[in-house]
Amino acid sequence: MLLVISACSNTKVIASWKSENANQIKNNKNVLVIARTGDKQARIAFESEIAEKLNKEGINATSSFSILPTNLKIGKELTEEQKMAFKEFLKIEGFDGVVLNVIKDLEETTKTYSDGGYYAGATVPFYPSYYNGFYTYYFNPYSYTSFGTYVEPTTTTYSYKTYVLETVVYNLNQKENDQLIAVVTSKIENPQDIDNDAKVFAKKIFNSLK
Repeated sequence: MLLVISACSNTKVIASWKSENANQIKNNKNVLVIARTGDKQARIAFESEIAEKLNKEGINATSSFSILPTNLKIGKELTEEQKMAFKEFLKIEGFDGVVLNVIKDLEETTKTYSDGGYYAGATVPFYPSYYNGFYTYYFNPYSYTSFGTYVEPTTTTYSYKTYVLETVVYNLNQKENDQLIAVVTSKIENPQDIDNDAKVFAKKIFNSLK
Protein backbone atom coordinates (compact mmCIF):
# COMPACT_ATOMS: atom_id res chain seq x y z
CA MET A 1 0.00 0.00 0.00
CA LEU A 2 2.83 2.37 0.85
CA LEU A 3 4.41 1.71 -2.51
CA VAL A 4 1.15 2.62 -4.21
CA ILE A 5 0.81 5.80 -2.14
CA SER A 6 4.36 6.93 -2.82
CA ALA A 7 4.10 6.20 -6.54
CA CYS A 8 0.90 8.13 -7.25
CA SER A 9 0.57 11.83 -7.88
CA ASN A 10 -2.54 13.84 -7.18
CA THR A 11 -3.56 16.97 -9.09
CA LYS A 12 -6.48 19.16 -8.13
CA VAL A 13 -7.77 22.69 -8.60
CA ILE A 14 -8.11 24.50 -5.27
CA ALA A 15 -9.39 27.88 -6.51
CA SER A 16 -10.48 29.49 -9.75
CA TRP A 17 -11.86 32.77 -11.04
CA LYS A 18 -12.75 34.13 -14.45
CA SER A 19 -14.06 37.49 -15.60
CA GLU A 20 -17.32 38.03 -17.41
CA ASN A 21 -15.25 38.63 -20.54
CA ALA A 22 -13.31 35.38 -20.31
CA ASN A 23 -14.79 34.10 -23.57
CA GLN A 24 -13.05 36.93 -25.39
CA ILE A 25 -9.91 34.79 -25.39
CA LYS A 26 -11.47 32.96 -28.34
CA ASN A 27 -11.15 36.18 -30.33
CA ASN A 28 -7.41 36.40 -29.72
CA LYS A 29 -5.44 35.60 -32.85
CA ASN A 30 -2.18 34.52 -31.25
CA VAL A 31 -1.82 33.26 -27.66
CA LEU A 32 1.53 32.56 -26.03
CA VAL A 33 1.71 29.76 -23.45
CA ILE A 34 4.43 30.13 -20.80
CA ALA A 35 5.40 27.75 -18.00
CA ARG A 36 7.84 29.82 -15.98
CA THR A 37 10.12 27.14 -14.60
CA GLY A 38 13.83 26.39 -14.77
CA ASP A 39 13.07 22.70 -15.41
CA LYS A 40 13.24 22.38 -19.20
CA GLN A 41 11.42 19.04 -19.35
CA ALA A 42 8.55 20.32 -17.20
CA ARG A 43 8.35 23.54 -19.20
CA ILE A 44 8.04 21.69 -22.50
CA ALA A 45 5.49 19.19 -21.13
CA PHE A 46 3.17 21.73 -19.51
CA GLU A 47 3.35 24.28 -22.32
CA SER A 48 2.71 21.61 -24.94
CA GLU A 49 -0.36 20.19 -23.19
CA ILE A 50 -1.96 23.60 -22.61
CA ALA A 51 -1.18 24.82 -26.14
CA GLU A 52 -2.65 21.62 -27.58
CA LYS A 53 -5.90 22.06 -25.68
CA LEU A 54 -6.16 25.71 -26.76
CA ASN A 55 -5.61 24.75 -30.39
CA LYS A 56 -8.32 22.09 -30.15
CA GLU A 57 -10.68 24.85 -28.97
CA GLY A 58 -9.88 26.83 -32.10
CA ILE A 59 -7.50 29.23 -30.34
CA ASN A 60 -4.14 29.69 -32.05
CA ALA A 61 -1.60 28.98 -29.31
CA THR A 62 2.18 28.74 -29.29
CA SER A 63 4.46 27.21 -26.65
CA SER A 64 7.11 29.67 -25.49
CA PHE A 65 9.89 27.07 -25.58
CA SER A 66 9.50 26.75 -29.37
CA ILE A 67 10.40 30.41 -29.92
CA LEU A 68 12.13 31.28 -26.63
CA PRO A 69 14.34 28.25 -25.94
CA THR A 70 16.57 30.13 -23.51
CA ASN A 71 16.18 30.00 -19.73
CA LEU A 72 13.32 32.16 -18.42
CA LYS A 73 15.51 33.57 -15.61
CA ILE A 74 13.49 32.12 -12.76
CA GLY A 75 13.84 33.99 -9.49
CA LYS A 76 15.90 36.75 -11.07
CA GLU A 77 14.41 40.20 -11.48
CA LEU A 78 14.49 41.48 -15.05
CA THR A 79 16.26 44.69 -15.92
CA GLU A 80 14.35 47.53 -17.56
CA GLU A 81 16.05 46.68 -20.86
CA GLN A 82 14.92 43.04 -20.61
CA LYS A 83 11.37 44.09 -19.80
CA MET A 84 11.22 46.40 -22.80
CA ALA A 85 12.74 43.72 -25.02
CA PHE A 86 10.10 41.19 -23.94
CA LYS A 87 7.26 43.64 -24.58
CA GLU A 88 8.70 44.41 -28.00
CA PHE A 89 9.03 40.69 -28.75
CA LEU A 90 5.33 40.08 -27.98
CA LYS A 91 4.37 43.02 -30.15
CA ILE A 92 6.54 42.02 -33.11
CA GLU A 93 5.36 38.38 -32.97
CA GLY A 94 1.76 39.54 -32.79
CA PHE A 95 0.82 37.88 -29.49
CA ASP A 96 -2.41 39.32 -28.14
CA GLY A 97 -3.02 36.77 -25.37
CA VAL A 98 -0.92 34.99 -22.73
CA VAL A 99 -1.48 31.92 -20.57
CA LEU A 100 1.17 32.04 -17.85
CA ASN A 101 1.88 29.23 -15.37
CA VAL A 102 4.05 29.84 -12.31
CA ILE A 103 5.03 27.86 -9.22
CA LYS A 104 3.77 29.76 -6.18
CA ASP A 105 4.80 27.40 -3.42
CA LEU A 106 6.70 24.16 -2.78
CA GLU A 107 6.24 22.01 0.31
CA GLU A 108 8.28 18.93 1.17
CA THR A 109 6.63 16.36 3.44
CA THR A 110 8.08 13.30 5.14
CA LYS A 111 5.84 10.64 6.68
CA THR A 112 6.79 7.60 8.74
CA TYR A 113 4.53 4.58 9.28
CA SER A 114 5.19 2.04 12.06
CA ASP A 115 3.92 -1.51 12.42
CA GLY A 116 4.66 -4.62 14.45
CA GLY A 117 6.05 -4.87 17.96
CA TYR A 118 3.21 -7.08 19.21
CA TYR A 119 2.15 -10.72 19.52
CA ALA A 120 -0.32 -11.95 16.95
CA GLY A 121 -2.51 -14.79 18.11
CA ALA A 122 -3.28 -15.87 14.59
CA THR A 123 -2.35 -15.20 11.01
CA VAL A 124 -4.88 -12.80 9.51
CA PRO A 125 -7.41 -13.59 8.17
CA PHE A 126 -7.37 -17.21 9.41
CA TYR A 127 -8.79 -16.75 12.93
CA PRO A 128 -9.27 -19.90 15.07
CA SER A 129 -12.78 -20.76 16.28
CA TYR A 130 -12.14 -19.51 19.83
CA TYR A 131 -12.17 -15.96 18.42
CA ASN A 132 -15.94 -16.23 17.89
CA GLY A 133 -16.92 -15.69 21.54
CA PHE A 134 -15.63 -13.34 24.20
CA TYR A 135 -15.25 -15.97 26.89
CA THR A 136 -13.69 -18.60 24.65
CA TYR A 137 -11.18 -16.01 23.53
CA TYR A 138 -10.60 -14.56 27.01
CA PHE A 139 -10.06 -17.94 28.66
CA ASN A 140 -7.95 -19.43 25.88
CA PRO A 141 -4.23 -19.41 26.76
CA TYR A 142 -3.35 -18.57 23.17
CA SER A 143 -4.97 -15.18 23.58
CA TYR A 144 -2.30 -14.22 26.13
CA THR A 145 0.45 -11.98 24.84
CA SER A 146 3.06 -14.52 25.91
CA PHE A 147 1.71 -16.93 23.30
CA GLY A 148 1.45 -16.58 19.56
CA THR A 149 3.84 -15.16 17.02
CA TYR A 150 5.78 -12.00 17.72
CA VAL A 151 5.66 -9.47 14.88
CA GLU A 152 8.91 -7.57 14.66
CA PRO A 153 8.52 -3.77 14.62
CA THR A 154 9.13 -2.07 11.28
CA THR A 155 9.03 1.51 10.07
CA THR A 156 8.59 2.83 6.56
CA THR A 157 9.46 6.40 5.67
CA TYR A 158 8.75 8.21 2.41
CA SER A 159 8.95 11.81 1.28
CA TYR A 160 7.04 13.72 -1.37
CA LYS A 161 6.73 17.24 -2.72
CA THR A 162 3.62 19.33 -3.19
CA TYR A 163 3.61 22.12 -5.76
CA VAL A 164 1.10 24.96 -5.75
CA LEU A 165 0.75 26.44 -9.22
CA GLU A 166 -1.03 29.52 -10.49
CA THR A 167 -2.34 29.86 -14.03
CA VAL A 168 -3.19 33.39 -15.15
CA VAL A 169 -4.77 34.28 -18.48
CA TYR A 170 -4.43 37.72 -20.07
CA ASN A 171 -6.03 39.44 -23.04
CA LEU A 172 -3.41 41.90 -24.28
CA ASN A 173 -5.96 43.65 -26.51
CA GLN A 174 -7.42 45.31 -23.42
CA LYS A 175 -6.05 48.23 -21.43
CA GLU A 176 -3.20 47.51 -19.01
CA ASN A 177 -5.42 47.36 -15.91
CA ASP A 178 -8.14 45.32 -17.58
CA GLN A 179 -6.22 42.46 -19.20
CA LEU A 180 -6.70 39.72 -16.57
CA ILE A 181 -9.49 37.34 -17.56
CA ALA A 182 -8.85 34.20 -15.46
CA VAL A 183 -6.86 32.83 -12.52
CA VAL A 184 -6.64 29.18 -11.51
CA THR A 185 -4.74 27.89 -8.48
CA SER A 186 -3.92 24.20 -8.49
CA LYS A 187 -1.92 21.70 -6.49
CA ILE A 188 0.21 18.79 -7.68
CA GLU A 189 1.14 16.37 -4.92
CA ASN A 190 4.00 13.92 -5.32
CA PRO A 191 4.69 14.42 -9.07
CA GLN A 192 6.20 11.30 -10.60
CA ASP A 193 5.61 11.41 -14.35
CA ILE A 194 5.96 14.92 -15.80
CA ASP A 195 4.23 14.10 -19.08
CA ASN A 196 1.25 12.46 -17.39
CA ASP A 197 1.06 15.16 -14.70
CA ALA A 198 1.02 17.80 -17.44
CA LYS A 199 -1.89 16.07 -19.19
CA VAL A 200 -3.94 15.88 -16.00
CA PHE A 201 -3.03 19.45 -15.06
CA ALA A 202 -4.09 20.89 -18.43
CA LYS A 203 -7.36 18.94 -18.39
CA LYS A 204 -8.31 20.14 -14.91
CA ILE A 205 -7.37 23.74 -15.69
CA PHE A 206 -9.64 23.75 -18.73
CA ASN A 207 -12.49 22.03 -16.91
CA SER A 208 -12.39 24.67 -14.17
CA LEU A 209 -12.70 27.46 -16.73
CA LYS A 210 -15.59 26.02 -18.76
